[in-house]
Amino acid sequence: MNLLCSWAPTATQERPMKKTIFALLGALLSLSTFANVDTLISQMDLTRKIGQMLLVGFRGQSVNSRHEIVRDIKKYKIGSVILFEYDARTRKRARNIGSPDQLRRLTSDLQAYSDIPLFISIDEEGGLVSRLKSRYGFQSFPSQQEVAARGDLSYTYDNAFSLSAQLAEFGINMNFAPVVDVNTNRQNPIIGKLKRSFSVDENQVTDHAREVIKAHQDNRVATALKHFPGHGSSTKDSHKSLVDVTQTWDQRELTPFRVLNEENNVDMIMTAHVFNRNLDSQYPATLSEKIIGGLLRDQIGFEGVVISDDMNMKAIADHYKLEFAVERAIKAGVDILLFGNNLDYDKNIAKKVQRIIKRLVKRGVVSEERLDQSVKRILKLKEKRGLL
Repeated sequence: MNLLCSWAPTATQERPMKKTIFALLGALLSLSTFANVDTLISQMDLTRKIGQMLLVGFRGQSVNSRHEIVRDIKKYKIGSVILFEYDARTRKRARNIGSPDQLRRLTSDLQAYSDIPLFISIDEEGGLVSRLKSRYGFQSFPSQQEVAARGDLSYTYDNAFSLSAQLAEFGINMNFAPVVDVNTNRQNPIIGKLKRSFSVDENQVTDHAREVIKAHQDNRVATALKHFPGHGSSTKDSHKSLVDVTQTWDQRELTPFRVLNEENNVDMIMTAHVFNRNLDSQYPATLSEKIIGGLLRDQIGFEGVVISDDMNMKAIADHYKLEFAVERAIKAGVDILLFGNNLDYDKNIAKKVQRIIKRLVKRGVVSEERLDQSVKRILKLKEKRGLL
């Protein structure tokens, strides 16, 4: 493994040239001969382990050594970032994305600051959920519903191949797609009405998702199925409130997750902030050990990376304190905690969550071995997608 595969000086980058930095680089280069991820993890301190479990959003179309996201990468060792086109707090566009050349520089510079390559992620589903918009010079793509309406799986693959090739071209290596929610409620404000679901038929959802995954993997872009255990039947938007699907959810919403996992075809699964009393009478899916540890891990048998939906969404943030939500998510089995920093903005979120998890470890509430499980899954996926 080569931990420094992304280290490439750019003209726009400011880099402190101190002896301590060179010492760190030398140490990291010595790790490149390690035979496996386990050996790498054994060399990581607690800060690095926790950092791999954090995905953070930020403001700005360029970064330098003084930028807060660079601080998070260098000091708090975050392992992933997310890019947005629109800032929900300021209601302004072009938050991280302004043009093809700008985006290429941004992703290159971000990687240059990280000693372990980052997951640089985005929500690029097509249709209304798109960050790389044509107004900035990018190619646009149809929604998943529009793609599936063609009834041609080869078209689904070709469309997804072009979409993911564009991501790879601009240094984005993780796409939070495909949506595998079954469109059981076409009036669903966050899935059905936005044309984000392939179909009301769970088998068609599975078939089209399979092509999307393959196309992305052919471009070495990781994917994330969302939203487990199914958001298609909801009547509300979990960005705005806690969503109860107890009366509307049914078992066939699990079919895409189950079948694709059996085919060993899933990189990552994103949880839904939905409450389902029939699955867990106390917690929404993201915080539920019964749903993640029991249903997803034990029954379905998923061994890959589990990522939370945005922990800033009101379904979580308005009902649970940050420390409690972080503790519950980790205990439930979440590997990466996503803080989009868009619905709310906290430039110190990485620092806060680092401290929370360190306290949990110190108190014996969460073991370091539990963190190792998550870090191993994350690094194995980075290795699988060619980042290590």
